[in-house]
Amino acid sequence: MKPPSPVSHEPLKLFSIVIPARDEEGCIAATVEHLHVELRLKAIPHEILVVDDGSTDSTWAILQELHSRIPECKPVQNNGEHGFGRAITLGFDHIAGDAVVIVMADESEDCRDVIRYWETLGEGWDAVFGSRFIRGGRVIDYPPLKLRVNRMANLFLRILFNIPLNDFTNAFKAYRRTAIEGCRPFLSPHYNLTLELPLKTIIRGYSWTVIPISWRNRRAGESKLKIKEMGSRYLFIALYCWLEKYFSRGDYQAK
Repeated sequence: MKPPSPVSHEPLKLFSIVIPARDEEGCIAATVEHLHVELRLKAIPHEILVVDDGSTDSTWAILQELHSRIPECKPVQNNGEHGFGRAITLGFDHIAGDAVVIVMADESEDCRDVIRYWETLGEGWDAVFGSRFIRGGRVIDYPPLKLRVNRMANLFLRILFNIPLNDFTNAFKAYRRTAIEGCRPFLSPHYNLTLELPLKTIIRGYSWTVIPISWRNRRAGESKLKIKEMGSRYLFIALYCWLEKYFSRGDYQAK
C-alpha cells in the first residue's frame, strides 16, 4: 500500500500538543518549558495540553504553577478511568487546534521535530509519522530488549498490512484534527492507542508521510510501558484494524 499524495487544505492556525503525564514531577516542567520556547521562537501559535492521568506525586501542582507562568500550558485532569490511551483521548477532546501532535512527558522527543511536524502538515498532509529507523533518524540509549521487541513487532505489522512504515508503535506522531475525528471512536485504553491511530489513519484513506525523528531514553522517572502487559492488547488492535481494512467494504473511509 502506497501512501496517498497530500491534498489541498486550508492553512493551519493552531498547533495543539497533547502530553499524557502520570507521576512525572521530575521532568514535566522542563518538557513544557522547552516546547513552549521552541514554538515561540518559530512563531507557531500553540497550546500545550498536559493530561494528568492520576498522578500521586506533585505533577498536578507543577502543572498549575506552569499554567500561571505559561498561559499556553493548559492542564487537564483525568478524573475517570486511567490509562495512556484514555489520557490522550481526553486530550483530543479538549484541543482547540486544527492540528495535534502527541508528545511524551519525559522529554524523550526533540522539540525541533515538533516544528518539523507542523511544517510538514502545512504542506497538505493529513498525518505525519516520525520514524527513528530511517535515514536521518536516531535513537539514544534504547534498552536492548525493548529495541529487539520493537523491531520484531514493527516488521510483523509492516508485513501484515503491506504498509511502508517501520515505526508504527511510537506515539510521537502528528495529525490534522480532521483525521483524528475521522478515526473515532478509539478502542485502546492503554499504549495500544499508539498503534490504533496510525493504522486507522492509513486504512481509512487519509494522506500521510514519514519524516526522520530523534529519540532518547528518559532521564528522570520510570517508563510506564510494560512489555508483558501490552502484547495481547497490541495484537487485538492490530487484528481489529486488519479486519476493518479487508472486510469493512470502505464504510469508514475518509470522505
